[in-house]
Amino acid sequence: MFSAKRTAVLVRATDPILQGGVAATLQARPEIQLVDEGVSPPETTVALVVADRLEDRANHLLVGLQRAGYAKTVLIAGEMDDSEVLTAVENGVCAVARRSDTTADMLVRLIRAAAAGEGALPPDMLGRLLNRVSRLQRQVLEPRGLHLAGVTNRETEVLKLVADGMSTKEIAEQLCYSQRTVKSILHDITNRFQLRNRSHAVAYAMREGLI
Repeated sequence: MFSAKRTAVLVRATDPILQGGVAATLQARPEIQLVDEGVSPPETTVALVVADRLEDRANHLLVGLQRAGYAKTVLIAGEMDDSEVLTAVENGVCAVARRSDTTADMLVRLIRAAAAGEGALPPDMLGRLLNRVSRLQRQVLEPRGLHLAGVTNRETEVLKLVADGMSTKEIAEQLCYSQRTVKSILHDITNRFQLRNRSHAVAYAMREGLI
């Protein structure tokens, strides 16, 4: 029977030797309880995928786990480039480590971080991905008036004025918009991010660093 005090972990690998080795390592850890599919709910189970490389078999594993409802997936791989890591993240991975760097203690730390809803990447990889994101924002999104958060420059302007306490009429006059346009912009923002009202929209924008 599964103990709520231990983290449920489903181990999957691209070959049985890898899977057996990782399972044996985790079997001895008191913080971990190895489970199979159907033993514990996928939304509360950490899926651990181990691969030599992020090739088709590994990606099929990740896609299958994501479709089965596993939202907390840790990936340990031998070789991987930045584009492969991005693909893995799109397939539900929240924590990544290289096999050459991984110890039993690190495995447990990554599993517990994933269970808590946190993410983890090797520092050098994180730095390169952040640089790519920065270039995307600067070279692609900003020239089109867009932000990574999905808010346009026009929407940001309106939110800033709402935060300053302006009414719909005052915002329309300030930005040379019709009142109907201002209302439409605010309606789009609240709907897109499932916000309750103007105050909630401003709080969200401030928390996300948009204004």
